[in-house]
Amino acid sequence: MTASLPTSKMANAIRALAMDAVQKANSGHPGMPMGMAEIAVALWSKHYRHNPANPGWSNRDRFVVSNGHGSMLHYALLHLSGYDLSMDEIKNFRQLHSKTPGHPEVHITPGIETTTGPLGQGITNAVGMALAEKLLAAEFNQPGFNVVDHHTYVFVGDGCLMEGISHEACSLAGTLRLNKLVVLYDDNGISIDGHVTGWFQDDTPKRFESYNWNVIPNVDGHDVAAVEAAIAQARGSDKPTLICCKTVIGKGAPNMQGTDKVHGAALGDKEIAATREALGWPHAPFEIPADVYAAWDAKSIGAEREGEWNSLFKAYAERHPQLAAELSRRLKGELPANFQQTVDNYIAACLEKKETIATRKASQNAIQAFAPVLPEFLGGSADLTGSNLTNWKECVAVRADQAGNHINYGVREFGMSAVMNGIALHGGYIPFGATFLTFSDYSRNALRMAALMKTRSIFVFTHDSIGLGEDGPTHQSVEHVSSLRLIPNLDNWRPCDTVESAVAWASAVERKDGPSTLIFSRQNLPYQERTAAQVADIKRGGYVLKDAPNAKAILIATGSEIELAVKAADELAQQGVPVRVVSMPSTDVFDRQDAAYKASVLTKGVPRVAIEAGVTSFWYKYVGLEGAVIGIDTFGESAPAGVLFKHFGFTTENVVAAVKRVTAQ
Repeated sequence: MTASLPTSKMANAIRALAMDAVQKANSGHPGMPMGMAEIAVALWSKHYRHNPANPGWSNRDRFVVSNGHGSMLHYALLHLSGYDLSMDEIKNFRQLHSKTPGHPEVHITPGIETTTGPLGQGITNAVGMALAEKLLAAEFNQPGFNVVDHHTYVFVGDGCLMEGISHEACSLAGTLRLNKLVVLYDDNGISIDGHVTGWFQDDTPKRFESYNWNVIPNVDGHDVAAVEAAIAQARGSDKPTLICCKTVIGKGAPNMQGTDKVHGAALGDKEIAATREALGWPHAPFEIPADVYAAWDAKSIGAEREGEWNSLFKAYAERHPQLAAELSRRLKGELPANFQQTVDNYIAACLEKKETIATRKASQNAIQAFAPVLPEFLGGSADLTGSNLTNWKECVAVRADQAGNHINYGVREFGMSAVMNGIALHGGYIPFGATFLTFSDYSRNALRMAALMKTRSIFVFTHDSIGLGEDGPTHQSVEHVSSLRLIPNLDNWRPCDTVESAVAWASAVERKDGPSTLIFSRQNLPYQERTAAQVADIKRGGYVLKDAPNAKAILIATGSEIELAVKAADELAQQGVPVRVVSMPSTDVFDRQDAAYKASVLTKGVPRVAIEAGVTSFWYKYVGLEGAVIGIDTFGESAPAGVLFKHFGFTTENVVAAVKRVTAQ
């Protein structure tokens, strides 16, 4: 980038593209891009290290627009600086299949690091990115070879800071002293409903100071030099930094700036004409002068910076070949060559031990078996480590002054989940974090975003359903498993014993194109006997666990209810009614199997009964309206687990009766 062009003209190019694109789409948010234009100039022209020709360069700085409704700011920056984002794509803002969707989407637009829009999650993803950078640097950097060395920059608005998740994430970031995290706050005092003073009067600088952040208050957000200086100061801090930039929303629109009218609607032809005149921008819509492109162009400096890093990494690889190879493998998301053999050996051990244990303990055993060959494992729990069992013998707690591989997230379920997404997006780690299944509600939008972004995040949920027992209905999740299955691209596993738990873990680790949930019991579950062929079929999501010639019915169950299905099958066999038992630990994975396999498991024309300690409505897709579902369509009760299962009808007698009803039709 060249400094010969006035920064005001560089900023006005952003304003023009934003208002023109929103006007053409008749949809969008011009206020934030116009208000943060100078802040963007200060960051991208002086401090932001990236290479438009290679958006995936591993040592690039990360840039997150947490206030994602202002997406045209980011698109303008990408277009002007030389990314593969043409003016035609800018003109197609918010149109079907364009690279410029309404909110920034990772994997759609080159240069977008994370999907933002749900306020507060972008900054939380950024905390995960900054944490990943810090931990990777501690693990791989050597004297003279800082091969992991980059910053994470975030734009936020009032909305992000009002969201509760921002408190969770920023508190954790300060505690862990993520000093390469720099947040630029668009303090314009306006949200959709108008002036925020009626509902948001936080002393934001003091709030962040209490989080152990470095705070730079009262920066003129329209003074490029002042913002540049603040960023330079932030880069020298040993804490994360919040730069509070005073701005005017919609800056440049003479009749609408500073009001909520400019937040989320096109300016209109009349106001756009007035804005062009006020800015001294005489150019036609979507017309950018050559000198503006030249000033913004980052291709040359980007190639130079990446070239310098490539030379550094080459020397690093010569001096530290094993570290270089390991870092490269992990950044590519490839698993170690011995991972599959480790899985096979562990499953063989499970088959030999035949343990009856809680699947949460089976989960911990799987983690213990896999962790030694998966240095990219980065585990954690939302203050329930001793209950979720996500730690292992060799794990080291992450602290401000200590790198490690297990994070105590505190009671921050939503924050934990969105931080994990940021870690996964950054690369180098496979994050997993845990809480009780009932608290997946707190995390739900982050789970949805993980599925949307196809991140390799693993969400561990223990203490499923009424098996939780005496803690009662507040902690007994009856609707949660079925509701999680409704999220597209989220693989949900509810295994029944040690072997299924091992397969579920391996499947989640191996999956590169989306997140997984692993749902485990508090109570002990019995080991189930299987053949080698049955073990192989577990990874298909559903399989025949126990068969009978000329079966009169099919019992479908998951998790803790497999034991009940097997007992009922034995009782029915004694009564002369042969039935098949199908274990379906992952309906999501099973549904992706070919039609022939699914038909071989769920034989057409054979009556079916589903059993799961949760709401019944989900299961009718498998049993049909003529089938039966044994489940719970109320909230739970407070009592020992055994008492509750009997109270809610999870008994051999009830299953036998249900089978007889459906076979008599």
